[in-house]
Amino acid sequence: MDDIITLIRSAIMIIAAILIVLTAIGLLRYKDDKDKILYARVHILGVADMACIVALIALNAPYLAIIYLFLTPFASHAIANAYYYGEEKND
Repeated sequence: MDDIITLIRSAIMIIAAILIVLTAIGLLRYKDDKDKILYARVHILGVADMACIVALIALNAPYLAIIYLFLTPFASHAIANAYYYGEEKND
């Protein structure tokens, strides 16, 4: 029975790793010459957040996954908000 659980956890970790690699490719694909590129990057990082939460659940850390699930949207909103209001002052 432990072998099946280990295989399931390994499969979840591989899927999470693939999602994180796809996120990195997405971040590198966008150049800084586009207007408001930070918003696209924050959206792409949401994929990595979900992959990390799935990986934490697979590693038997559900409390840490729940905390991560609730705190990361606040952090990304704060970054996007600071960028938006910082851009207005620079114009």
